[in-house]
Amino acid sequence: MKTSACVLAALTTSSSVYAQDVIPSKSLFDLIQTGGWVMIPLGFASVLTVMLVLIYLVTLRRGAVVSREYMETAAALLKKRDYLGLLAVSNRHNEAVARIARRMLDFTTTNPGASLEVVREVAETEGGRVANALNHRIFYLADVGMLAPMLGLLGTVVGIIRSFGELGKKAGDASQPILLAQGVGQALVTTAAGILIGIVAMAFYAFFRGRVQSLISDLEAASTHLLSLFAMSFDKKPRESARRRPSADEDDEY
Repeated sequence: MKTSACVLAALTTSSSVYAQDVIPSKSLFDLIQTGGWVMIPLGFASVLTVMLVLIYLVTLRRGAVVSREYMETAAALLKKRDYLGLLAVSNRHNEAVARIARRMLDFTTTNPGASLEVVREVAETEGGRVANALNHRIFYLADVGMLAPMLGLLGTVVGIIRSFGELGKKAGDASQPILLAQGVGQALVTTAAGILIGIVAMAFYAFFRGRVQSLISDLEAASTHLLSLFAMSFDKKPRESARRRPSADEDDEY
């Protein structure tokens, strides 16, 4: 038992020493250089992914879609039927719900005889446009997530072509395994880089997709609330005019 243990320890030591001598450890920069020219577009894809994630973390928030301050001010002005005041407030705010209200009020002021159904369609159309814009913004991450693995696959093909090309030039040479290892190393590095970038991009795309759906739900709720208040103030016009006008029976009495 002692003899076998000593032999095993000697073999382990010699194999580790051989691995350190023959297969030297590489740094991250060396691995990137091994990937070849395909690592350049993959590097741009990684930088683009980081930039998009940072931008979406800042811009895709509830305050950019609807704010309590604006909703309270809009509700108070709609109850007073102060449409011009609400239009001025909407012009000063950059929230998505303010853009919907601004579009609705612009149409109402330029078309005073428009019915409530037409105004509602205008607001719904603008709301759909804003929702589509929010959805399309995060599609860039999905595009990067799909293109990065394809670039990694391209690097794999280039590495294999390079390996067999070198093998064909130096047929019968003792350095054939080394040449093959270089091409395979390039193939594996680019594949790993492409898959890693694709995983990160698709993971953040799934995260921001859930956030966008939540923001769209908040936008729909806020727009419905404003439309309801606008409809209530809109219905007061014929009622008040009917109260002011005397009926036909009253005219006959006089």
